[in-house]
Amino acid sequence: MTQPTTIRRVRDPQRTALSLVASGIPVLPLRRGKVPFGNCPACAGNACGGRPNMKTPGSCRCPGVCHAWAAATTDPAVIVSPEWAAAWRRAVCVGYHPGGAGLTVVDLDDADAIAWARTALPATRTVPTTRGEHWIYRGAMRSVNAVRPGVDIKSAMAYARYLGPGTGPMADLPDAVRALAVKEPPPARPAARAAVVPTGAGGGECPHRTPVYLARGIAMAEQRITEASSAVHATVYRAFLAVLSRHGRCGCLTDAHVARLFAAAQAKGETARHCADAWANARTRLGL
Repeated sequence: MTQPTTIRRVRDPQRTALSLVASGIPVLPLRRGKVPFGNCPACAGNACGGRPNMKTPGSCRCPGVCHAWAAATTDPAVIVSPEWAAAWRRAVCVGYHPGGAGLTVVDLDDADAIAWARTALPATRTVPTTRGEHWIYRGAMRSVNAVRPGVDIKSAMAYARYLGPGTGPMADLPDAVRALAVKEPPPARPAARAAVVPTGAGGGECPHRTPVYLARGIAMAEQRITEASSAVHATVYRAFLAVLSRHGRCGCLTDAHVARLFAAAQAKGETARHCADAWANARTRLGL
């Protein structure tokens, strides 16, 4: 079995960032836990009306390191600005926006995922990570977590750690990778289960609303996320998928339940954006 690779902390993240933007790669600082810095007080809760570097009306123009991947920049003046200085002093590594650089990263989280990739995907530039490898292809696509065990796709609207230039020539993004993001339609639900779906006013109460059943499901999902020691992205996605498969069609879930799950994920280092993406991907997987 492949032994884990020790990844050293970048000694001067700011200098590394400057060298990357010279090649047109959008970068951002990452703090301990390999996660982006949180929004400034003025941008908390998206009160500013948008994300920086997004071509949409009302996009945020905050000069600080806000909104995770959307803060990634290729402007050297921003990287050396006073607004980013405190973040670089606390940064443990450099992140980059693969989609913004026209790239896709296939994040292989363990030895089994690497073994699968070697038989299923064309060879390309490879970068060792703490537990696995990043396979980098030329071309952008949408990002999807947990496309198979131990495999995430990071490209548009996502960030990846910069862990070095890697080895080997970079191949064009193959259809085999794009196909991983295409979810198979969910199987038809048995007719016998239709009775648990509320029929509207005057209909019977959904049995999932019993406090014990629903509370146990939410608590188990929170515990699964909280106890994750690796593959946090995949664990969060699977926990969301499990909850939605039970309660996503019957109207049991409230905003409070979803907020509890998101809070558990964010306590493990997930961003609000990653939580929203994982939730949306799980709903798509189930046809909701």
